Amino acid sequence: METQWPKRPPPKELPPAVNFTEASKPKQYYRRPERDLPPLEKRWPILLAFATVGVSVWGLFLAWSENQEKLSSSVMRQIMDTIRGSAELREVLGEAIRPEPVWWLNGDPWINGSIRLMQGNVDLSFRLKGHERAGTLYFTSIRKAKGEPFTILRFKVIADDGTTVDVPGANL
Repeated sequence: METQWPKRPPPKELPPAVNFTEASKPKQYYRRPERDLPPLEKRWPILLAFATVGVSVWGLFLAWSENQEKLSSSVMRQIMDTIRGSAELREVLGEAIRPEPVWWLNGDPWINGSIRLMQGNVDLSFRLKGHERAGTLYFTSIRKAKGEPFTILRFKVIADDGTTVDVPGANL
Protein backbone atom coordinates (compact mmCIF):
# COMPACT_ATOMS: atom_id res chain seq x y z
CA MET A 1 0.00 0.00 0.00
CA GLU A 2 1.26 3.41 -0.92
CA THR A 3 1.38 6.33 1.34
CA GLN A 4 -0.46 9.34 0.02
CA TRP A 5 0.60 12.75 0.98
CA PRO A 6 -1.95 15.40 1.47
CA LYS A 7 -2.26 18.00 -1.29
CA ARG A 8 -0.97 21.45 -0.69
CA PRO A 9 -3.65 24.03 -0.15
CA PRO A 10 -4.08 26.59 -2.92
CA PRO A 11 -2.50 30.01 -2.29
CA LYS A 12 -4.73 32.54 -0.77
CA GLU A 13 -3.14 35.44 -2.61
CA LEU A 14 -0.94 35.61 -5.67
CA PRO A 15 2.43 37.25 -5.26
CA PRO A 16 2.57 40.87 -6.37
CA ALA A 17 3.62 41.42 -10.00
CA VAL A 18 6.89 43.29 -10.51
CA ASN A 19 7.56 45.33 -13.64
CA PHE A 20 11.21 46.02 -14.47
CA THR A 21 12.10 49.23 -16.26
CA GLU A 22 15.79 48.46 -17.01
CA ALA A 23 17.93 45.44 -17.84
CA SER A 24 19.23 43.48 -14.92
CA LYS A 25 22.84 44.07 -13.88
CA PRO A 26 24.82 41.21 -12.40
CA LYS A 27 26.45 41.93 -9.08
CA GLN A 28 30.19 41.57 -8.50
CA TYR A 29 31.22 38.36 -6.84
CA TYR A 30 34.42 39.85 -5.48
CA ARG A 31 36.36 43.05 -5.67
CA ARG A 32 39.42 43.01 -7.93
CA PRO A 33 42.68 43.93 -6.29
CA GLU A 34 44.00 47.36 -7.14
CA ARG A 35 47.45 46.44 -8.50
CA ASP A 36 49.16 46.29 -11.88
CA LEU A 37 49.50 43.05 -13.78
CA PRO A 38 53.00 41.54 -13.93
CA PRO A 39 54.90 42.27 -17.15
CA LEU A 40 54.88 39.58 -19.85
CA GLU A 41 58.15 37.74 -20.34
CA LYS A 42 59.81 38.22 -23.69
CA ARG A 43 59.92 34.81 -25.38
CA TRP A 44 61.51 35.77 -28.69
CA PRO A 45 65.12 35.41 -27.45
CA ILE A 46 64.45 31.81 -26.44
CA LEU A 47 62.66 31.08 -29.72
CA LEU A 48 65.50 32.72 -31.66
CA ALA A 49 68.07 30.61 -29.80
CA PHE A 50 66.18 27.38 -30.51
CA ALA A 51 65.71 28.35 -34.17
CA THR A 52 69.43 29.15 -34.53
CA VAL A 53 70.43 25.85 -32.95
CA GLY A 54 67.94 23.96 -35.10
CA VAL A 55 69.10 25.53 -38.37
CA SER A 56 72.75 25.00 -37.39
CA VAL A 57 72.20 21.31 -36.62
CA TRP A 58 70.30 20.91 -39.89
CA GLY A 59 73.14 22.57 -41.85
CA LEU A 60 75.79 20.44 -40.14
CA PHE A 61 73.83 17.29 -40.90
CA LEU A 62 73.53 18.27 -44.57
CA ALA A 63 77.28 18.95 -44.78
CA TRP A 64 78.08 15.64 -43.08
CA SER A 65 75.73 13.65 -45.33
CA GLU A 66 77.13 15.30 -48.48
CA ASN A 67 80.66 14.45 -47.33
CA GLN A 68 79.63 10.83 -46.70
CA GLU A 69 78.14 10.70 -50.20
CA LYS A 70 81.43 11.93 -51.70
CA LEU A 71 83.39 9.37 -49.65
CA SER A 72 81.30 6.47 -50.88
CA SER A 73 81.26 7.52 -54.55
CA SER A 74 82.82 5.45 -57.33
CA VAL A 75 85.02 8.43 -58.26
CA MET A 76 86.57 8.43 -54.80
CA ARG A 77 87.16 4.67 -54.90
CA GLN A 78 88.88 4.94 -58.29
CA ILE A 79 91.03 7.86 -57.13
CA MET A 80 92.14 5.92 -54.05
CA ASP A 81 92.93 2.79 -56.10
CA THR A 82 95.04 4.88 -58.49
CA ILE A 83 96.86 6.61 -55.63
CA ARG A 84 97.65 3.37 -53.81
CA GLY A 85 99.11 1.93 -57.03
CA SER A 86 101.36 4.93 -57.74
CA ALA A 87 105.05 4.18 -57.06
CA GLU A 88 106.06 7.88 -57.22
CA LEU A 89 103.52 8.79 -54.58
CA ARG A 90 104.66 5.97 -52.30
CA GLU A 91 108.21 7.36 -52.50
CA VAL A 92 107.02 10.81 -51.36
CA LEU A 93 104.31 9.97 -48.77
CA GLY A 94 105.34 6.46 -47.80
CA GLU A 95 103.30 3.27 -47.63
CA ALA A 96 99.69 2.95 -46.39
CA ILE A 97 98.38 6.02 -48.18
CA ARG A 98 94.88 6.95 -47.02
CA PRO A 99 92.68 10.03 -46.64
CA GLU A 100 93.67 11.98 -43.54
CA PRO A 101 90.95 11.78 -40.86
CA VAL A 102 89.73 14.86 -39.02
CA TRP A 103 88.67 14.86 -35.38
CA TRP A 104 85.39 16.71 -35.88
CA LEU A 105 84.08 14.06 -38.31
CA ASN A 106 84.87 11.25 -35.88
CA GLY A 107 87.74 9.87 -37.96
CA ASP A 108 86.34 10.45 -41.46
CA PRO A 109 88.20 12.69 -43.93
CA TRP A 110 86.74 15.98 -45.17
CA ILE A 111 86.37 16.14 -48.97
CA ASN A 112 86.36 19.63 -50.51
CA GLY A 113 84.77 20.21 -53.88
CA SER A 114 82.00 18.54 -55.83
CA ILE A 115 81.20 15.42 -57.79
CA ARG A 116 78.66 16.20 -60.51
CA LEU A 117 78.70 13.27 -62.89
CA MET A 118 75.47 14.22 -64.65
CA GLN A 119 76.78 17.71 -65.40
CA GLY A 120 80.13 16.30 -66.45
CA ASN A 121 82.54 17.71 -63.90
CA VAL A 122 84.40 16.44 -60.86
CA ASP A 123 86.56 18.78 -58.78
CA LEU A 124 87.93 17.40 -55.50
CA SER A 125 90.65 18.12 -53.02
CA PHE A 126 91.39 16.37 -49.76
CA ARG A 127 94.27 15.59 -47.43
CA LEU A 128 96.27 12.39 -47.82
CA LYS A 129 98.44 10.75 -45.24
CA GLY A 130 101.14 8.13 -45.61
CA HIS A 131 103.32 6.63 -42.92
CA GLU A 132 106.09 9.20 -43.64
CA ARG A 133 104.44 12.44 -44.80
CA ALA A 134 101.12 14.04 -45.64
CA GLY A 135 99.88 16.17 -48.50
CA THR A 136 96.86 17.48 -50.40
CA LEU A 137 95.41 15.79 -53.45
CA TYR A 138 93.83 17.88 -56.23
CA PHE A 139 91.67 16.16 -58.83
CA THR A 140 89.74 17.82 -61.65
CA SER A 141 87.99 16.04 -64.49
CA ILE A 142 85.43 17.11 -67.10
CA ARG A 143 83.28 15.51 -69.77
CA LYS A 144 82.96 17.68 -72.87
CA ALA A 145 79.77 16.09 -74.22
CA LYS A 146 77.24 13.55 -73.08
CA GLY A 147 78.34 9.99 -73.81
CA GLU A 148 82.05 10.83 -74.02
CA PRO A 149 84.57 9.69 -71.40
CA PHE A 150 85.81 12.06 -68.72
CA THR A 151 89.11 13.87 -69.36
CA ILE A 152 91.39 14.36 -66.36
CA LEU A 153 92.67 17.94 -66.25
CA ARG A 154 94.46 17.87 -62.91
CA PHE A 155 95.50 14.90 -60.80
CA LYS A 156 98.35 15.84 -58.49
CA VAL A 157 99.47 15.67 -54.90
CA ILE A 158 101.35 18.48 -53.20
CA ALA A 159 103.18 17.21 -50.13
CA ASP A 160 103.55 19.35 -47.03
CA ASP A 161 107.26 19.85 -47.78
CA GLY A 162 106.36 21.31 -51.23
CA THR A 163 107.06 18.27 -53.38
CA THR A 164 104.59 17.98 -56.25
CA VAL A 165 103.70 14.61 -57.76
CA ASP A 166 101.61 14.37 -60.93
CA VAL A 167 99.68 11.13 -60.63
CA PRO A 168 99.23 9.29 -63.91
CA GLY A 169 95.66 8.06 -64.03
CA ALA A 170 93.21 6.44 -66.37
CA ASN A 171 90.08 8.21 -67.63
CA LEU A 172 87.01 7.78 -65.50
